[in-house]
Amino acid sequence: MPVLDALHPKFLAWRDRLLPKHPVAQAIGYALNQWTPLNVFVTDAAVALDNNAAEREMKRQAINRKNSLFVGNPRGGRTAAILSSITSTCRRHGIDPQLYLTQLLANLPSTPLSQLDAWLPDQWKQRQSSLLA
Repeated sequence: MPVLDALHPKFLAWRDRLLPKHPVAQAIGYALNQWTPLNVFVTDAAVALDNNAAEREMKRQAINRKNSLFVGNPRGGRTAAILSSITSTCRRHGIDPQLYLTQLLANLPSTPLSQLDAWLPDQWKQRQSSLLA
């Protein structure tokens, strides 16, 4: 990336001219420490600038942790974790979790093992989009 290639030597020069505790020197140091991830971000459009979506899901899990103390038994805990994972995946893909789970539970018993991948949320969404088009 030409802009980053031109910026890197300037950062190094500016950092060397400033006192280490100067706020600008600290900001430049942070940018230099994150240089490799920054270059990945600008060269690959699939890489997000931040991880806010992951942070939101982690927060949701942390809030749910207290409620999960009362699931009853280990099997109930595993079930709650699976359902939480499914609903989080649905939200990430922009799917209504209730609609997805309703169709999943209605159709899963008659689905052959070889076709289970079609019921993953991202695959299900593609199939729904093609039916509506």
